[in-house]
Amino acid sequence: MAAAKKAAAKGPRRSAFFKVEGNNVTPTKKYCPRCGPGVVMADHKDRIACGKCGYTEFKK
Repeated sequence: MAAAKKAAAKGPRRSAFFKVEGNNVTPTKKYCPRCGPGVVMADHKDRIACGKCGYTEFKK
């Protein structure tokens, strides 16, 4: 008997990280200063953290 496959969890779409106004596109999330552009940091209640390298900035 074949094992049942689990459905893969889907994350947010890439378009959720950008805001489009006319011809201008601006990122809504902050990029990691260590990893560089392309690595978006997670926005938590008390901190902003990078999931790749672990860089964290605490909110005041």
